[in-house]
Amino acid sequence: MILHIKEARYVKDFILWVRFNDGSQGEIDLREYLTGEVFEPLNDEKYFKDFTVDEVMETIVWSNGADIAPEFLYENMKVLA
Repeated sequence: MILHIKEARYVKDFILWVRFNDGSQGEIDLREYLTGEVFEPLNDEKYFKDFTVDEVMETIVWSNGADIAPEFLYENMKVLA
């Protein structure tokens, strides 16, 4: 199955809650992954919070062009019961 983000919301700090097209959902703390030129601006929590779920790419994106593959989010999220 190809994974897609259907819904996402900011939780706190650098943690996002995500729901996938297969129904699974959970939280992921992205703090340690915000390195490199495109992700560096996201270390500003105010900027980090300002994301959307792109309808075409079906993943989380930021206005500077940063995005995170749904597969990465799926593999690294803490599953919520």
